[in-house]
Formats: sequence, C-alpha cells, structure tokens
Amino acid sequence: MAAPGRDQAHTLRRLNDGSGLLAAAALRKLDETLPWYRALPAEDRSWVGLVVQAGITSFVTWFGDPSSPPHGANEIFSAAPPELTRSISLQQTLQLVRLLVEVVEDHSDRLAAPGSERDLREAVLRYSREVAFSAAEVYARAAESRGAWDARLEALVVDAVVRGESDDALRSRVAALGWSGHGNVLVMVGTTAHPFDDVRVAELRRATRRAADDALVGIHGNRLVVVLGGEGDLRAAANALVTRFGPGPVVIGPTVAGLDEAGCSATAALAGLVAARAWPTAPRPVAADDLLPERVLVGDGVARRTLVEEVYRPLAAAGGSLLETLAAHAEHGRSLEAAARVLYVHPNTVRYRLRKVAEVTGWDPLDPREGYVLQTALALGRLDGDAASAP
Repeated sequence: MAAPGRDQAHTLRRLNDGSGLLAAAALRKLDETLPWYRALPAEDRSWVGLVVQAGITSFVTWFGDPSSPPHGANEIFSAAPPELTRSISLQQTLQLVRLLVEVVEDHSDRLAAPGSERDLREAVLRYSREVAFSAAEVYARAAESRGAWDARLEALVVDAVVRGESDDALRSRVAALGWSGHGNVLVMVGTTAHPFDDVRVAELRRATRRAADDALVGIHGNRLVVVLGGEGDLRAAANALVTRFGPGPVVIGPTVAGLDEAGCSATAALAGLVAARAWPTAPRPVAADDLLPERVLVGDGVARRTLVEEVYRPLAAAGGSLLETLAAHAEHGRSLEAAARVLYVHPNTVRYRLRKVAEVTGWDPLDPREGYVLQTALALGRLDGDAASAP
C-alpha cells in the first residue's frame, strides 16, 4: 500500500490536531441549525454528540488511508445505544452527515495543506456518501428487528386477550404497540384462506389500522383473530375487513368498554365461530349475539346465562301474560289464530302481546329466526326455573 503523499500527510496531521475543533464546531452548528436536535432529551443529545465525534474520528482515520473502505454507520453508531435509531430518524441522520460535510468544508482552508483544500473537500464528500448508504442499512436492519419484536409482542397481547387476561402487563405491552386506548373494543374471528407469510401479515395489519384507530392481529393456526378499538363505528370497521378472512363464517364479538373487557368479546366470538356451523345460512359476518341458541348447543355457559337473564327473566318480570303468549305462539306453529284459540283471546291481543315481547327483549317473535332465539330462551328459563325449585 502506497504511503500518503506529502501534502496528504500534512493535511492528515492538521486533521488529527484539529479533530477537536471540528467536533466542537459540529455540535455548535447542530444546536444552531437543527430544531429537532434541540428538542431531544439531554441524554439523547449526548449520544448524538458521541456519534458526531465518532464520525469525525472515523473520517480522519480513513483519510490517512483512502484505499481502505470507509468505516460505515455501524461503527459510527456503535458509540451510542441501538435505541438511538428510535429517537432520530434516517432523514435526521442524513442531516447529521450533511452537517459534518459542511463543517469540514467550512474549515478546509485551515485544516488542509496549502493547495490541498479541494482534495479534502472531495474526500469528505466521498466519505459522506459511503456513510449515508451504510446508515440506510443500519435503519433498515433496526426496522426489521423492531418489526419482528413487535410481531412477537402483538402475538402475546392477542393471546392474552383470547385467554381473558387483563392486568398491568397487558396494558404495558399494548401501549408499547401504540394502542391509544380511546373508545370501545370488539374482537372478530374467522379463518385464514392460506398460510400467512410476512408480506400478507404486514398487509393485513395495514388494512386493520386503516379501518380502526387501534388494531391488533393474531394468527392461531388457521384461525384469524382481529382486535379493533377506537371511538368510531367498530362494526363498520369490522365489516370492511371481512374480505381479509378465509372462507367460512366470520363472527364479531360484542362491543365492550375497553381492552380490560376485550376477553368477553373474544370469548363470545370464538364460541360463535365453533357454533356457526349449526346455522349454515347465517350472514357473513354474523354477530356472536345472533348465535346465542347455537352457542348454547355447544355448551357456552355465557350464551345460556345471556338468554335467561336478558330474555326470559325480563319477560317473566313484565307480566301481562307475555311468557304465556310467547309459549302458545311458539308451540302452535307460530300462528296468531291458533295461539288466540288456546289463550281464549282475540288474535289482535296476541299480536299486541308479541309486540310487547319484542319491546322487552329486542327480539321479534314474528321473525322466524328471532322467534327461534326466543323459544330457546323460553326453554332455558323453564329449565333454570325447574332447577331452582327442585329440592
């Protein structure tokens, strides 16, 4: 390897002697020209200062042997913790590189050997170009690492939601994923059309975040779990995501007050996914609460309690022969006239009472599907009443 020329050796000595001057000038210019640097916490500013000094030292070292490859951003950033890439962006890092070039150019007359000013400016431009390329690689690797970590963390959070966990650890993890926590939450579940690779998962996450303020995605085998949150219309957001699911039913759990209660929505949605096979003509998506009878059939205790407490007991408490009329209507072919004959009343009276049933429960006995829900609730209420009265 050829030794540096005489002028270059002279310039190198001046650079070594003036590296402290360059570092001080660079830090001063940082503070004067870059508002984002001034806004950094004191600790991060100190790390940036170390990076600047490492960059100047690295340039001086390389200038002594230009035939060697320049030190990349990896070596320069090794002076600071990896978390610094979260505090300053790639664009801001490139601003640092440009600033260092400007500082060296501003001091080239003082640092270069007479007549070598142009050589010094060209050298720093070449060096800065190499550092800029390697900085892009540093940020790309950091982004890839963060993405892998975020994916693992997101999987843990969705798994905790599915299990119904709610504690400080869950809140801390979901906050780290950027979950704002404003508004309500619902969980929707379905199947996947095919195995999800990283590209498909990333596209799905982008779609969910466009649909709602907050979103989490979990893939459990061939089952897809999406948690949506925010202050907007979450049901509309869920409907917009149906095409992202594979064939078969897509079930939307009830909307709950926040992530602490998301386990209730997940439990209902997952039970609905199992039970949906019993209702082949169910809409897609279907609300978990529209599958209450089928969920009872697969042993869902929550669905059973819901039908008894929100349908049967309110009807029993309302009086006015509502339960009797509902039973007569259901047990005699859903015919107003047949129920009227059994009850010894006019058909209009039956119709009036059935409207009251709809007002009390929210389910219309004149609709075939909703009548089935009410008939199931009636049977469950009778069973619970018999159990309560048994010795």
